[in-house]
Amino acid sequence: MGSSPELGTDLPAHVQELCTRAMDATGVAMFVTGPRSAEMPIVWVNRAFERQTGFTAAEVLGRSPQVLESLLANPVDAQQLRAAVADERELTYTVRTFRRDGVAVWTQLSLAPLTGPDGAVTHWVGAQVDVSEHLDRYAAQVASLALERRERAVLDVVARSSDLLADLDQPYALRDITALLAGYVVDWAGFYLNDDGLRYAEGVDTAAPPSGRGQRHGRYTPGVLPLAPGVHATDALGDSASVTGSVPRVRVDVPDRVQDVLDGRIEGPVTLDLSATYPQWSASGWLQRDLHHRLSGLPRRPGSVTVSAVPGRRRILGLLVTGDLPDTPPQGFGSDAEAREGVRTLLQVIARRAGTAIDNVRLYAREHRLAETLQRAMLPEQADVTGLDVWTYYAPNSEHAQVGGDWYDVLQIAPDVVGLVIGDVVGHDVEAAAAMGQLRSVVRSYAYELTTPGPVLERVDQLVQGMRIPRSASLVYAALTQPDAAQPEDAWRIEYSRAGHLPPLLLRDGTVTQLDDAGGALVGFGGRSRSTGVATLLPGDTLVFYTDGLIERRDRALRVGLEALVAASEAVTAVDAAGVGEELLSRLADAPEDDVALVVVRIPDPQRDASAVVLSPRSRRWLLPSEPASIGRARHAVVRTCQAWGVRESANAELVVSELVANGVLHGWGHLALRLFDTGDGIRVEVEDSNPAPPVPTDGHPNRMGGFGMQIVERLADWGWRPTASGKLVWATLRPSGR
Repeated sequence: MGSSPELGTDLPAHVQELCTRAMDATGVAMFVTGPRSAEMPIVWVNRAFERQTGFTAAEVLGRSPQVLESLLANPVDAQQLRAAVADERELTYTVRTFRRDGVAVWTQLSLAPLTGPDGAVTHWVGAQVDVSEHLDRYAAQVASLALERRERAVLDVVARSSDLLADLDQPYALRDITALLAGYVVDWAGFYLNDDGLRYAEGVDTAAPPSGRGQRHGRYTPGVLPLAPGVHATDALGDSASVTGSVPRVRVDVPDRVQDVLDGRIEGPVTLDLSATYPQWSASGWLQRDLHHRLSGLPRRPGSVTVSAVPGRRRILGLLVTGDLPDTPPQGFGSDAEAREGVRTLLQVIARRAGTAIDNVRLYAREHRLAETLQRAMLPEQADVTGLDVWTYYAPNSEHAQVGGDWYDVLQIAPDVVGLVIGDVVGHDVEAAAAMGQLRSVVRSYAYELTTPGPVLERVDQLVQGMRIPRSASLVYAALTQPDAAQPEDAWRIEYSRAGHLPPLLLRDGTVTQLDDAGGALVGFGGRSRSTGVATLLPGDTLVFYTDGLIERRDRALRVGLEALVAASEAVTAVDAAGVGEELLSRLADAPEDDVALVVVRIPDPQRDASAVVLSPRSRRWLLPSEPASIGRARHAVVRTCQAWGVRESANAELVVSELVANGVLHGWGHLALRLFDTGDGIRVEVEDSNPAPPVPTDGHPNRMGGFGMQIVERLADWGWRPTASGKLVWATLRPSGR
């Protein structure tokens, strides 16, 4: 190998020879150049240099270092090397170089100046080590960490979106998911649900869930959302709408790929070009216009969006639309193709999970509405009974589908006879409700025909055995006979018969009697004749009929629950049926584990009721059918409640309740829930119905109908409304008046 005569002149000759042979034999590629003033000619290289670069010593000795610069893959590296040489400082740098045969290798280059006796740089010595294998391992580790970060990012987004999907009753659940995606994965995201046409959705309306059907995407008002540049208005068939009779129509024939996704003809996702021309009434056209409106607030709008299907069990429920700027890589997902593929997979996972969650909510809501509608339809419409104060209550078990087999009936069988039925079919599902409906019809039919409870249940047994109703049931049927007004000594009388049901209670002057006579087997299992129990009722007496859900708990025996009911009944101080019911519910029904049906019948005692000390809760509730007769019932209930509370001036409360209930009957649907509270500052009235539309007072327009009742309410009370899970609640607090 060539050598410089100036190297090691201060060393003995044999040491110089030893150093030269050692550097030549080492496995590290080394080279020596002259000073920068002589353009740094290469004066020595070792054999490792020849093996690493592919150049022989004869090919590089005496030549400029430019022969080495030509091996650098990045010109920036050469500039940094020149800068270090110009500053005469030591440099260690990792560069990517090419061998003579074109193979790329990573090299760690060390370059250091050698100075003479005068301190001037006379030579530069360089060493280069092939670190390709090390960097390959490092790159593999980096790639593994990047993959792990990507997977963790995906799992994080999926987990957070799953948490949001777990609470779709929250009105803005879908908006929160898109906000999560827009802040972490894409620049913009939005859900569109298909229910007779696409609509932008921030949440899932369980009252009107998406059907996944419909191509009427024409809910678009011209001028509200501007058309995209170059897009012409078209009619519902996709033809140009801005033509005259003499001008031929222009057919806009563009494939509607968005509708294809909705119809399940293609799996997707598809790309929607926001600058293309689409028929106005097509899914692509409607979505394009809506996106132009919604993306107008972004600093930079994407030129296209990705449309992914939101699949349900049987059909596509809607779309997940995402927009991303082409030069913006997703955060935490790497870059380029891998990142795009990761985002696409993530969006498909979220879309599928959203579709499943929406379908589950829709299925639950549909079954819940079906079951509850069936239950409410089968619940009785309580008859108004002259001379009796009657209050009824039904609450489904919150752990089940809000439907069960409990029912009650209050029947005006004859002018002087009132029939009362309470029963319980085993179960909490639609089958239990169906069995309850059959039994209720049977009992009502025989009650009007026979009147006496024992024979009524015998006929019910016979018919039920032939009907083969799949659920067992218990019930109590009672007939209350009104006293003869012509005989002052005559009193109310109750006849009753029980078919496996808990005994009714008779409350009289602080004592409780269980009407446990006339017991028998469950309905349909009565092999013997049914007996009839009889009791006499006095003014002030109260009858309590109930189902086992009022007293049954997992942590205690049913007998213990019955004893608790008796004890609670002995402590009742209310002088109205609704007050008695509220006291019992406040003590016993704080956490029911079964359906609860409760009927309270009280014989008024005007003389003693006026002076009684009442300690019952200052709140009342009633469930009323949506029919005109409920208005009168509500007024009577308010009058009785005000009398029980000692409210002397009840006319305003009666008028406000009358108007609110009338508004619910006229404009709402389903049953009405009436609640009354004594807040200390005035009577508060709440009326809840299933119509989510708010009440609107009349504006005095001559052609406007209705709304005058709310004006009356405004004069007497402060009022407002709020949405509920099943509709709306209208409240009114009466302004203080004399008591």
